Amino acid sequence: MNRLSVGGKYFNKNYSMRLLSTCNSLQKDFKCKVLVVGGGTGGCSIAAKLTSKLGTNSVIIVEPNDSHYYQPMFTMIGGGMKTLRESNYAMKTVLPKGATWLKGRVTLFDPINGIVQTENGSKIDYDVLVLALGMELRYEKIPGLQEALDMPNSNVTSIYSPKYVERHYEVLQKFDKGNIIFTFPASPVKCPGAPQKICYITEDYLRRKNKRQDAKIIYNTALPVIFGVKYFADALWKVVKKRDIEVNTSLNLIQVIPEKNIAVFQNVTKPEEKLSIEYSILHAVPPQVPPKVLSECKDLTNDAGFVNVHKDYLQHIKFANIFAIGDCSSSPNSKTMAAIASQSNVVCHNIMTFLNGTSEQITYDGYASCPLVTGYDKCIMAEFDYDLKPKETFPFAQNVERFSMFLMKRDVLPLLYWKLMLSGRWNGPEFMRKIFSIVKFNKQQ
Repeated sequence: MNRLSVGGKYFNKNYSMRLLSTCNSLQKDFKCKVLVVGGGTGGCSIAAKLTSKLGTNSVIIVEPNDSHYYQPMFTMIGGGMKTLRESNYAMKTVLPKGATWLKGRVTLFDPINGIVQTENGSKIDYDVLVLALGMELRYEKIPGLQEALDMPNSNVTSIYSPKYVERHYEVLQKFDKGNIIFTFPASPVKCPGAPQKICYITEDYLRRKNKRQDAKIIYNTALPVIFGVKYFADALWKVVKKRDIEVNTSLNLIQVIPEKNIAVFQNVTKPEEKLSIEYSILHAVPPQVPPKVLSECKDLTNDAGFVNVHKDYLQHIKFANIFAIGDCSSSPNSKTMAAIASQSNVVCHNIMTFLNGTSEQITYDGYASCPLVTGYDKCIMAEFDYDLKPKETFPFAQNVERFSMFLMKRDVLPLLYWKLMLSGRWNGPEFMRKIFSIVKFNKQQ
């Protein structure tokens, strides 16, 4: 395990790391036990777990970006509670040291022959492939939206991109009066609770600044519900009613007319019905899709372009040596950081099972968590599974706004992410849940 095979030749540890990280254009062929494509939350955490089990130089990571963002912090950045700098670390500092980072993009998947090709023509031969490519933000799919975002002094915002996330707090501070509109698109999105979190934070900000009476706050979602889990949705309906937030379901943003400050919506159930609303601030959530290079490989993906995996094992239904983790997977869970934590344990275990030639797989139950921040000191900690049933960790009802859960979101989860999750040492709160259940049971006796 102290040597790395590259193009059929072996190099010592220090040289191979240098070659692969900075001089990979000199060598076109690579070989590894596990190839991880993507260095986001899923890619980094699974690479760390596998490197600790398989040893140095067993894992190659292909990732083009120099920066790694903790995206769950973006809602708080949009509300002025955190800074963009706090959400950003250099990629080289978060990827596992025992793995090899090939800085670049994948341009072709060939799962039949077990090969991946990168943009400089390099080919990587793997025993196991882990796809952790996430989803792409496609602002241009809504006519006028990209133009509106790129205008100087724009009053159109979006917390989904590091390019625009700070703008929301900037325009909020300048707000005078008018409509503030928040949208949720007719597509899968990462962190589906985020579009309404920033809505609640905005409402709370205006109330604290004595500007609430000057704003009409509107949340238009293409979904038929405010939230997919009824247990928490019922609580959220109480929040919006108490705080006079207008919620319209089945309304999808289809156009932005920036020169007139007009947002155009379409009724999802009755497409012939369209509604134009003038805005003072528009927070837009872009449609999101799997990366093009992935969706173009029909052997790997379903009709929607997501990696076609078994929802319980996260293993490809056709290629036993391919797994997916995170947002690019076809598993029907809510696409959150917490979901990836639980998935990483399952994917790691099942990869080791595959490599060892055994059949002792474990299953993923669809666990996801969405800390629904409802202001500057309140949060509803939503946790649920594939069946959209609550799967609460703490020994109290979590469909209630709590300061303790706000502190968990603001202070504890970022530390957990940087210190434990990216190093492969966090598998989700299952262990904590068991401890709390024992405490709760003993109190009942």
